[in-house]
Amino acid sequence: MNLRPIHLQTAAWTGVALALATLLWLLAPILTPFALGAIFAYLCNPVVNALVRRRLPRTAAALLVIVGLILLLAALLLVLLPMLYKQAVIFAQRLPGLIDLFNMRVSPMLNKHFDVQLQLDAAQLRVWIGQFFANAHDLLPVILQRIGHRGMEVAVMFVNLFMVPFVTFYLLQEWPRIIDGLSGMLPRPWMPRARRIANEIDSVLAQFFRGQMLVMLILATYYSVGLSLVGLDFALPVGVLTGMLIFIPYIGFGSGMVLAVLTALLQGGWEPLIGVAIVYGIGQVVESFALTPYIVGERIGLHPLAVIFALLAFGQLFGFTGVLIALPASAALLVGLREVASAWFASPVYLGTACGTDPPAAPPRRRRRNRERDVK
Repeated sequence: MNLRPIHLQTAAWTGVALALATLLWLLAPILTPFALGAIFAYLCNPVVNALVRRRLPRTAAALLVIVGLILLLAALLLVLLPMLYKQAVIFAQRLPGLIDLFNMRVSPMLNKHFDVQLQLDAAQLRVWIGQFFANAHDLLPVILQRIGHRGMEVAVMFVNLFMVPFVTFYLLQEWPRIIDGLSGMLPRPWMPRARRIANEIDSVLAQFFRGQMLVMLILATYYSVGLSLVGLDFALPVGVLTGMLIFIPYIGFGSGMVLAVLTALLQGGWEPLIGVAIVYGIGQVVESFALTPYIVGERIGLHPLAVIFALLAFGQLFGFTGVLIALPASAALLVGLREVASAWFASPVYLGTACGTDPPAAPPRRRRRNRERDVK
């Protein structure tokens, strides 16, 4: 059976994808800063292109975008870290009281209805907390001591973080040359189809990434403001965390809601719990029926379970680097699978013409009638 050129192209692209996946698996431990840099460069490239169109040199535009991104992240950390530190201390101080509440109210119900005896040792927890810090100022030395025991891992983490802005800058600076170089390596007969596939992948990724970032920003603002209005103590960090994790379907929303419910239980009373339920109920409805369909859209075509599977599978295969590239790779694979499906439905095997012969035709009607006459 002769293969058409379209099948040869599909086989070649499949071989290239397998080779890249193998190389990624082998180099996964050192690829984290490059994966982060590539993601930031892809997201920031439209901004750099807009500055270049305003007669700004590309190097200066890339540098300006990188500096602005670093300042934005630094401001976010300076606002969130002290607040998280203070509220973590308050949470640790209130945790024994929550355990006492569990032992007084929940444990008797479990024993009565399910014959389950469960008692948590709040006194031991207070002793354990007292061994690490007596007040808010004692927590920082404990954290630094814990970090010091993992010196090499911490050093590698800081080196990777230090490399991310440089990788992003050079990728932004050389982005047009990289695209032209990749295009120049392709065989000329493949160019129209390769460009069409690349444009489709870029469209899917752009719609997903930039739309998802906008959804995350809107939801982080909504949950922070909403939880503040209902009187939740840790409204800002809980709201921001919920918004940032929303890109993981169900898991992100569930993690944020569980954290908010625990925080409301620490405050005591039913009002915070009712407020959390209202805020998260409205947020889930708005996200599912308004924000995600209209901002992210249905173009990417990934089912929420497929997103979860991609995150877990790529994380298992490639570690943290796999988590970073899971959704972009899934979107690219989705476009590739569409091409493979299109080639399959147009193939001679599917259409039944693989042998190059037509199905046998029925005998002429007149000849069949003459044969019946002869028999008579």
